[in-house]
Amino acid sequence: QVQLVESGGGLVRAGGSQRLSCAASGITFSIYTMGWYRQAPGKQRELVAAILRGGSTNYADSVKGRFTISRDNAKNTVYLQMNSLKPEDTAVYYCNAEVGTLVYWGQGTQVTVSS
Repeated sequence: QVQLVESGGGLVRAGGSQRLSCAASGITFSIYTMGWYRQAPGKQRELVAAILRGGSTNYADSVKGRFTISRDNAKNTVYLQMNSLKPEDTAVYYCNAEVGTLVYWGQGTQVTVSS
């Protein structure tokens, strides 16, 4: 059974930092592209950052220079380090794993940035 379990969400003040973690099980983690998406109230889910199996990364323009995605294949875990947080970063953050036609999602973790 595939599980993606996010942790690290919560309330943080604008300008602060937070690190999200996503622990995966039931998949061959190292071959998957791992990503973080977010969905704010009334908005569509959007890609925040992704890291390919080889370590290449890409980011949404809105988070470039502030967020860093990384992965630890030995721990089957992907991280999202978020710095200089803004109120507009408030959303539910979802972990995503993809390879070929296989796509898995975590349950999401709420990140709230107060002004």
